[in-house]
Amino acid sequence: MAFREIKPEELNFNPFQRIGKQWMLITAGTEEGYNTMTASWGGAGVMWGKPAATAYIRPQRYTKEFVDREETFTLSFYGEEYRKALNLFGTVSGKDRDKIKEAGFTPYFTDGTVAFEEAEVILVCRKMYADEIRPEKFIDKQAEEKWYPQKDYHTMYIAEIEKVLVKE
Repeated sequence: MAFREIKPEELNFNPFQRIGKQWMLITAGTEEGYNTMTASWGGAGVMWGKPAATAYIRPQRYTKEFVDREETFTLSFYGEEYRKALNLFGTVSGKDRDKIKEAGFTPYFTDGTVAFEEAEVILVCRKMYADEIRPEKFIDKQAEEKWYPQKDYHTMYIAEIEKVLVKE
């Protein structure tokens, strides 16, 4: 599968649709080992004068170990024909099963990290900041009650988008 690089500002991208409705994969690791997970929370914009993305990962997710360990990770986006695979990646742990093989996805190694050849768009991201969402910081207490009944607060990652790859 061939990708071409474009500038972040050339990306025709509606984050409300692509992240919130179509979902994305957060993937991290190296050729020696990697994992991925589906996410529907995140954002894209500008932070500290750089094109940036945010991603959120709960502490029990296996992919978090890879994102925490590596300097870079990818956010990747897929067509509707991959909905079943994205559902699998969001419900099965890579600790328990080889969900990548099961979904029939092909790893695509780039810039010291990994995504998948099936992607339409890949954002190669370098971490700039990470912090845990903390209960005492909620202004909207209903959001905490709704999304964190088990008190498993996400870690928020802010990352520079270093490269944007689009399927040719």
